[in-house]
Amino acid sequence: MSRGPDAATLLERRLRIAAEAAGVVVTVGEADWTRWASATFVGARHRLTLSGTGVAFDAWVVGLAEANLPLRGHLVADVAVVARTGDAVVVEVLTVEER
Repeated sequence: MSRGPDAATLLERRLRIAAEAAGVVVTVGEADWTRWASATFVGARHRLTLSGTGVAFDAWVVGLAEANLPLRGHLVADVAVVARTGDAVVVEVLTVEER
């Protein structure tokens, strides 16, 4: 039974919405995810390259670690900027499926 869009799709949408709310135009470049699980949860580790320009983009990126990124059916457990090159940042996001 399908539970609707997957966490990767929801995450990309939510990042665009959060950026737009901050007055920032963000482009999602490369995006990949890997499933992860333990005895108590199932989730995914997402790695996305986000591009943007200007002071507003820089400020938005700084705030990502504390951003509220609600995803239907998933909990965002962690957001970290792991690399920055020019106008792009690489972000890793851990999501956990709600049960």
